[in-house]
Amino acid sequence: MGMPGTTELIIILVVVLLLFGGKKIPELAKGLGQGIKNFKKSVKDDDEVDTTTADTAKKVEKSTDNDGVAAPKDTTKQA
Repeated sequence: MGMPGTTELIIILVVVLLLFGGKKIPELAKGLGQGIKNFKKSVKDDDEVDTTTADTAKKVEKSTDNDGVAAPKDTTKQA
């Protein structure tokens, strides 16, 4: 079972046109486009959060000593 041919695509388009009407199809396409755009944006935001979390984990890992306890920070001022 392969890709539908030209005749099948025309039949599908006619059925969609009959079901939804000419005015509704652009609204459906717009909604579909916005959904895809929002999905891509959320995936990108999740990747940025994962990167930030990984960077924070590396900083915490560097600031701990061998026992896994945070090393005290030097709060004395040097002149």
